[in-house]
Amino acid sequence: MSSTTLPAPGSGSEPTSTTDHSDLAALGYDQQLHRSLGKYASFAAGFSFVSILTTIFQLFGLGFSFGGPAFFLTWPLVFLGQFMVALNFAELAARYPISGAIYHWSRRMGGELVGWFAGWFMIIAQIVTASAAAIALQVVLPSIWSGFQLIGDDTALTSSSGAANAVVLGSILLVLTTTINCIGVNWMSRINSIGVTCEIVGVIALVLVFFTHAERGPQVVFDTGSAGADPGYIGAWIVSGLMAAYVMVGFGSAGELAEETRNPRRVAPRTIRLALSASALGGGLMIVGALMAAPSLTDGELATQGLPYVIDSILTSPWGKVLLIDVAIAVFICTLAIQTAASRLMFSMARDGRLPASAALAKVNSRTGTPIAPSVLIGLACVAILAVNVGNSAIFTTLSSVCIVLIYLAYMMVTVPLLIQRLKGWPHGGIMHDADGEKLFTLGRLGLPVNIAAVLYGGLMVINLSWPRAEIFDPTGEFPLLRWAAPLTVLAVIVVGIACLPHGKDHPKPVTIGA
Repeated sequence: MSSTTLPAPGSGSEPTSTTDHSDLAALGYDQQLHRSLGKYASFAAGFSFVSILTTIFQLFGLGFSFGGPAFFLTWPLVFLGQFMVALNFAELAARYPISGAIYHWSRRMGGELVGWFAGWFMIIAQIVTASAAAIALQVVLPSIWSGFQLIGDDTALTSSSGAANAVVLGSILLVLTTTINCIGVNWMSRINSIGVTCEIVGVIALVLVFFTHAERGPQVVFDTGSAGADPGYIGAWIVSGLMAAYVMVGFGSAGELAEETRNPRRVAPRTIRLALSASALGGGLMIVGALMAAPSLTDGELATQGLPYVIDSILTSPWGKVLLIDVAIAVFICTLAIQTAASRLMFSMARDGRLPASAALAKVNSRTGTPIAPSVLIGLACVAILAVNVGNSAIFTTLSSVCIVLIYLAYMMVTVPLLIQRLKGWPHGGIMHDADGEKLFTLGRLGLPVNIAAVLYGGLMVINLSWPRAEIFDPTGEFPLLRWAAPLTVLAVIVVGIACLPHGKDHPKPVTIGA
C-alpha cells in the first residue's frame, strides 16, 4: 500500500538520516522496486540518455549548416543554462529520491495539477525521444554492413526504402530494450554500464583521432563561415544553438531510478551534475576536434554529412567500422535508457492513481522487481511513433524537435514552482543528511540566483525551440502548417492530457501493488 499525502515543501516531515527503505517509507511509499544500482550505474543512466556519440553524430550538421564553425559557441552557453537547471534538480533529488522524479518534484513544489502535467509532458516527450533514438540505427548499421538494409537499396532516411528500413531496425531495437527492461533492473544496469563504458572509450578515441589529424587550430570556433550573411549572423547563430538544446537533455535520469539506487540522496544529486558535465565536456571536444580535422569547411559536405564526413576522410577500414559499431552501441543504450526512464515515470504516476489503467500500470513483478506493463506499453507506443516515418519523414523529424519543447516545459514546471517556494523560504528546517549521515547537497545562498537563472534560461529556450522557423519545421516548404508544430503539438498534448486527467480527487488514491 502506498500513501501519497504531501508534506509541505521543505517541512520538518522530510526524513533525515535513515536506511534507504525506511527513507522511502517516510516519503510515503513502500520499497517495491529492487534497490541494487551503484554510483556508476546511476551515472550511466544520465549519460546514456544524453548519449553524445548518438546525438552529435546525428545533429552536428544541423548546427554547422546554420552557424558555421562558430556554432560551437552555443554549446557552452546551453551547458551553462542547463547546469543551472541541473543544480536545482540535484537539490530536489537529495530531498525527494523517488521514481518519476520530474513528476514528484513539480508536484511537491507546485501541487497536484502542475505535477501531473509535468509528468504527462515528460512521458510523451520520452516516447518520441526513444523513437528518434531508435531510428538512428538506420544512419549507422547499413554503413557497417549492407545486409542491414533489409528493404530496398537506398539507405537515406528521406527515401521510401530507407524510411521503411529505419522502422524495421528501430522496431527490432525496441523489442530488445523492452525485453531487457522487463527482465530486471540488474540486467538493464549491466548492459547500460557496459555500453556507456564503450561510448566513453569511443568518444575519447574519436577526440584523439580528430586532434591528431587537425587541419587547423582551435581558433576555428570563431569562424562564422558564410552562414547568416542575410539578414545577419546573430539570427543564424541562435538557430544553430538548437543543436546543443536537442542534445543536452535527460541528465536527470538518475533521479528517475532513485528507488533502485543505493543511498540515492547522495548518489543521484552527484550523478545528475556529473552526467551533464561529462557529456558537455566530451561533446565539446568532439565538436572542436571535428572542426579542426575536417578536410574542408566550405565544400558543403560538413553541413550535409556531419561527423561521418570527417571520420570517413580520416579513418580507413576497419577502424571506421569499429567506430560505427561503437556508435550503434551508443544508439542501443540511449534507447534503453530513455525507455527505462519513461517506464519508471509512468509507474510512479500510476502508483499514485494518476493515469488511466493505473492499477495495471502500477504492478511490480515480485521476481524481477520491474514494472512490466509500463515498459511494454512504452515500447508499443514507440513503435507506433516510428511508423510515422514511413508515411512522412518530415513529420517524424518535426515531432522529434517538438518533443524537446515538451521536455523544456516539464523542466520549467519544476524550476518555476521551486522558485516560488524559495521566495517563501524553502528549504525550511534544519540540516538534512543522507543514509550514511552525510550532509545533503544544497545550494545554500546561491539557491535563489541559480533558480532565477534556470527559469530565465528555460523560458528563453522554449521560445527559441518553438519559434515557427521554416528551416527547422518545414525545410522542404511542402507543409507550411508544420512551422507552428510546437505550439500546436503542446496544445494537443494539453487537450489529451485534460481528457486523461483523473477528476474528483483531492489526493491520489493509494494503490495496492501486486506481483
